[in-house]
Amino acid sequence: MSAVQTGTPTSPKPGKKNVIGGRLYRGNEGMWSWVLHRITGVAIFFFLLVHVLDSALLLVSPEVYDAVIGAYKTPLMGIGELGLVGAIVYHAFNGLRIIMIDFMPGGTRHHKLMFWIVVGLWVVVMVPFSVMHLMNVFSH
Repeated sequence: MSAVQTGTPTSPKPGKKNVIGGRLYRGNEGMWSWVLHRITGVAIFFFLLVHVLDSALLLVSPEVYDAVIGAYKTPLMGIGELGLVGAIVYHAFNGLRIIMIDFMPGGTRHHKLMFWIVVGLWVVVMVPFSVMHLMNVFSH
């Protein structure tokens, strides 16, 4: 059984760091894209779960439902909504990026450029939305 299979550290080669399995992920665009895609996906999932549960309150008691919805009309929840929209926009753009990497000939060669395009599009969409949304949240 080799050191990679057992997970034991290998002896370092000259000029290389001693890491398990001889691999070190340096955290470039690919890793950050992967991490952000997972985080935004989980956040969207939990939002949808809470949304279904609070909508189900309407079946239990309309008064309780109204109280919960009233609690959502606070500035803190307005900032949370901004985070939710940011997560959805990133997740959508990055999902399109992943599709392009998978199906576009030579897509893997351009994945770093596409990541920065996703970030740029996210900023272009989120800046005007943030301004308008926060003006609405804090004007009431």
